[in-house]
Amino acid sequence: MFPKYKLLASTATIVLTSFTFLFIADWEISKGYTIHFDGKYAKGSFSDLSGLITFDPEHPDAAKFDVVIKVASIETGNDLKNKHAKSDKWFDAERFPEIHFTSTKVARIDSAFVVEGMLELHGIRKEIAIPFTFRQQESGSMFYGKFKVHRGDFGIGKTHGKESDSTLVEVSVPVTAK
Repeated sequence: MFPKYKLLASTATIVLTSFTFLFIADWEISKGYTIHFDGKYAKGSFSDLSGLITFDPEHPDAAKFDVVIKVASIETGNDLKNKHAKSDKWFDAERFPEIHFTSTKVARIDSAFVVEGMLELHGIRKEIAIPFTFRQQESGSMFYGKFKVHRGDFGIGKTHGKESDSTLVEVSVPVTAK
């Protein structure tokens, strides 16, 4: 009978550990995040980010990212450029009010990570890869990534087949454990 109780205790420990893992791996996006973009024709940021993040640096293969940026939150520092960016000439914020990213795979690369997933922008879905780092500290944790988006891939603006068709995106997202 003793081995039966030992098996039961082991199973209970594994189940409880699994629930703890899920609890620890869920993150809430904190205030103070930044989403900057820098392209030839416009520089600025977005100020409305929300979503769900499940991530454990020890188990990146179990991670999930599902985040949304509100297009109307664009800020270029110029009211005319903001209006143009929201218009049907660029983002068309009325028809496509959100930029949506959903992960399909996360992997460790050296001391950093890369998340692959579907980026939906301007009504077009394309797979992209975003390299990022994750820092855990007592005061809070932080995701940081820097990548390029080719705006022509998403039907935004006129493209010329040059480097200027790409926009550098830099994301810094503080998070707290749920």
